[in-house]
Amino acid sequence: MQASGETPKQAEIALKAKLARRIRRSSGSVELTADSAFTRLVEVWLEDIELDDLAPSTRELYERDMRTLVLPAFRDMTLREISIMKVDRFLKEQQKQSYARAKHAKVVLNLALGLALRYEAIDRNPVAGTKRLRRPKTEAKALAHAQVDAIRAAVRAWRRGDQKVPGPPPDGQLEVIIEVMLGSSLRIGEVLALRRCDVDLTTNPATVRNSGTIISPKGKPTYRQPRPKTSTSVRRIAVPTYTAEALRRQLMSSAGEPPETLLFRSRNKTPLTTNNVRRRLRDILKEVGITGVTPHSFRRTVATTVDRAGGTAMAAQLLGHTSTEITKRHYIEPDENVDVRTAEILESLAPGKSPGQAAGHEGGLAGTE
Repeated sequence: MQASGETPKQAEIALKAKLARRIRRSSGSVELTADSAFTRLVEVWLEDIELDDLAPSTRELYERDMRTLVLPAFRDMTLREISIMKVDRFLKEQQKQSYARAKHAKVVLNLALGLALRYEAIDRNPVAGTKRLRRPKTEAKALAHAQVDAIRAAVRAWRRGDQKVPGPPPDGQLEVIIEVMLGSSLRIGEVLALRRCDVDLTTNPATVRNSGTIISPKGKPTYRQPRPKTSTSVRRIAVPTYTAEALRRQLMSSAGEPPETLLFRSRNKTPLTTNNVRRRLRDILKEVGITGVTPHSFRRTVATTVDRAGGTAMAAQLLGHTSTEITKRHYIEPDENVDVRTAEILESLAPGKSPGQAAGHEGGLAGTE
């Protein structure tokens, strides 16, 4: 178990409190029955996930979804009163607003009622009996090369030139961030977590090692988490020359700093937040009439480009996915083009051409009656 605090003493107190709660639960002193209020279950569940080894951002998301989506619907019920029909009806109402809303609500409700089942307060988890949520069909959309160049030009020209605008001049970091995303497929949080020691420009091609991500807990300072989103995301990636050149410029800006120094930092030497980078990119592109582009658009563009040249398996490996299905479904833009070799094969059906003249074939076409 782990706990943190602003001082060693506060960390020790927090750790003892966690241990006490776990001992209390394991000894059966936490009472939950079928007549317990749902609000009581939520209190116990929030304590339970605090003791789990969850990323702070995940824990915050679970708590927010429970309080904003689920609790208003079941606040006045006991565990006995929460039936499959009521849960199913609740999830259908959520899905009318959006699939994501329904999915988030189902996840936290399932976790909380699963805890009630383990405490033997209910005989079965009502969520298990509800109808499966159907994800709306969506298609990944990659950026065309002309769009990428237009984005580069807009970011490069922002607040530069003869136009006088208030505020500090741009530091050029966003330009480098875009080149790193385009040359590595890394998520925005992973790019912002790159350190000087993660970049190796002595190899050919140059490489970057993905080993962390940026986290911005609610009400707490932004920090670098020493692991990326998933364990399979830890990898060393060879990058193209344009990314290596951008990284070389960025390394020069922090020359003499320790190896663990972040490549991208605020003017106060603190980590950049993903939200600020997204907002800056959106505002810059809006000025030139480009909409709908997010940092994830670059990741989809990379996946689609690699898929076209090297196949889905290579794209999945680059993105750090364990399944090509995830890559294909969410990151690769569908290809409408049929293999051009089919036209050559079908030349055998040209008027007046004998079966023996079929391109690339021995013999003729099978006859039909």
